[in-house]
Amino acid sequence: MYDVEINEIHRIDLEGATVIDGFPSVGLVSSIATNYLIKLMGMREIGVMDSDGFPLITLVREAVPLSPVRIYAGDRTNKGELLVAFVSEFQPHPDLIRPISRALVDWSIERKAKLIISPEGLVVDPDLKEKAELSEMVFGIGSTEHARELLNRNHFQTFDEGVITGVAGMLLIEGLAKDFDVITLLAEAHPDFPDARAAALVLEAMDDLILGMNFDAKPLLEDAQRIEARLKELQAQAVAQKPKLPAPAKPDMYR
Repeated sequence: MYDVEINEIHRIDLEGATVIDGFPSVGLVSSIATNYLIKLMGMREIGVMDSDGFPLITLVREAVPLSPVRIYAGDRTNKGELLVAFVSEFQPHPDLIRPISRALVDWSIERKAKLIISPEGLVVDPDLKEKAELSEMVFGIGSTEHARELLNRNHFQTFDEGVITGVAGMLLIEGLAKDFDVITLLAEAHPDFPDARAAALVLEAMDDLILGMNFDAKPLLEDAQRIEARLKELQAQAVAQKPKLPAPAKPDMYR
């Protein structure tokens, strides 16, 4: 199993911060939402997450080389919230999901952050009669009683039964194990292509929960096609360059 490190380029006071998980999810909801939030709030890069298991690529944006996983921080919001965002365009190998999640939670605890939020896509059974209603809903689930109370106070529909995969799912487990508040916000998303509409719904929900910006999702929806095409291309490049992790050793039945 590969080690995952978090290296801070600029060390700032993160006490009481809310950390956003921007690793790719169903419909790339988390990547789209987090990238848009970083741009909207003018957040600056403060560090990187690194591992020998990450794809051997360098993302270039506006002639500046960027790491596969970056950490950004912004100024405090109208509600006094300090946001920190981990963002990436590559889908982690299954063997990296637990180390990434553990490193993210441990770092958040060490830096005295108060909460991790994962924007996530939710695949809904197309045969459900309530599908039309579900398409506009955002569900929430918390790792602790305190996190669930926060969702209830803000009148979120609870996610009562189902499966949450990837980094978002493991962050909930790590938060449960370490009694740290982790919240996953889920909007119905198309599993086969980047879904900016679902990302906009989750961002509006995050605004209600912590930001207090009266977030306007219209620019994101208008720019959806460009955002989706760009993320799709970046993810395809990352997959092509991803190192192959060693296969687990097979047991020797004659040993």
